Amino acid sequence: MSGARPEQAVLSRDTDMSKTEETRAVIEGMVDGLNDHRIADIGEFFSQGFSWMGNNGCGTKDGIKEFQDNWQKPFQAAFSDKVCVDEARLYMGEWAAAFGRQEALHSGNFMGVEATGKRIQIRYMDFWKVENGKITDNWVMVDF
Repeated sequence: MSGARPEQAVLSRDTDMSKTEETRAVIEGMVDGLNDHRIADIGEFFSQGFSWMGNNGCGTKDGIKEFQDNWQKPFQAAFSDKVCVDEARLYMGEWAAAFGRQEALHSGNFMGVEATGKRIQIRYMDFWKVENGKITDNWVMVDF
């Protein structure tokens, strides 16, 4: 590449590495909450104005209410007997990432797809930014 190069890793360059364990605790608590199928109080892990940014088809959700109404609740309703299995988690200061799978029974309609009644796996990657003990941003790639 000739000429000026784009600036890289701007968001994570100045992360406070002393926050790594705090970030780990927030993410581990949130994943446990999802596996316990918590909806009413899952907001304890997210800032009120957090952004959930999904891949094509999943869209972007601004704030806990939009996330719950347009992702978490419909997802929970469509996939019963669900467990989240992170195969790897990485922590770096105020940042965390994971990849893994959701194992569930496809028991309801979701994103225009009728329930199949079959056990399925949904692969995913998550990247989180944690500030002041709350998730402020969540970038998500889901493989439906």
